[in-house]
Amino acid sequence: MDTATHFVMGLGLAGLSFVDPAIASDPVLAGAVMLATILGSQAPDADTALRLKDNALYIRNHRGITHSLPFLLLWPALITLVLGPIFGFTDWQALSHIALWSFIGVSVHVFSDLFNTYGTQAARPFTEKWIAWNIIHIFDPFIFGSHTAAIILWISGIVPPAPLFITLYVCTALYYTWRTVVHSRITRNIKKKDIKHDAGDRYFVIPTISPRRWNVVKAKTDKSYDVGQLNNGRLEWFKHAVCSQHPAVDHSKSHPDIQAFLYFTSYAVAEVEILPSGYIVRWGDVRYLHRKQFPFVAVLVMDNQYQPLNTYVGWLSSEKLDERFAIDPGSMKL
Repeated sequence: MDTATHFVMGLGLAGLSFVDPAIASDPVLAGAVMLATILGSQAPDADTALRLKDNALYIRNHRGITHSLPFLLLWPALITLVLGPIFGFTDWQALSHIALWSFIGVSVHVFSDLFNTYGTQAARPFTEKWIAWNIIHIFDPFIFGSHTAAIILWISGIVPPAPLFITLYVCTALYYTWRTVVHSRITRNIKKKDIKHDAGDRYFVIPTISPRRWNVVKAKTDKSYDVGQLNNGRLEWFKHAVCSQHPAVDHSKSHPDIQAFLYFTSYAVAEVEILPSGYIVRWGDVRYLHRKQFPFVAVLVMDNQYQPLNTYVGWLSSEKLDERFAIDPGSMKL
């Protein structure tokens, strides 16, 4: 989920912690637990700091080891060791409350990220596979809106926190269940809506910010992709994406930035711009369709001897990419 959603979920868990009589009866402990759930809900995204050093490094590692099984325990331990002395708690009973709720905050963060398309490496160290269930958009209006409304009711004193947040998280669990069922049903039925399909085609249904609109990726047997959208039950294909076989594509795979991009995604295609001075190889992730473009890209500029000159990895529209690399509109594209 996005940072704002993780923040309101951290506050929501702080409200839920009032089901514990020890927390509800001790304002100091309640303050410590609130800070613990907020920090726990943000801690796995500490790897965002890698963006300050290198965008490719960030993409390769974001939602990686910081979301892994060992860090489900390491983050709460660190948070408890820091917050305990700050709030003056030395007894095990108080520290255990801080540890438990910070663990819940970290776990909810990682678990909710599994429902997105971006995914996480939550099963590390057993596997580095990216786990993405493609069920909830990275920003979901219902999740963010319901948490925000509950927090306002809590702060205003209109509704006591314990029953309020029990209700909120029961509704949130039901919402996740509903979205999972809908995603499963659409995935099973999508082939019936596609009148042009081959026996070996595989379909991936990807959430958007609207619950009635889903992006659809069809992985074909020839390793190309059809990318479209299911809107209110109507399926429309927008683009056929195939990876160029130009030698520049193979040479680009040896560059660390392109390797970082390909490490993250298994749904990448490349196209080549042939210029008088060399080549521009543009890799795009077909899972992310926006305005019929793939804005999540890795771009490598090479000379005629395939030596790298410039690179970019991240989110950028085709127009901004053309401006960034000054691509000649009359150049040849393969």
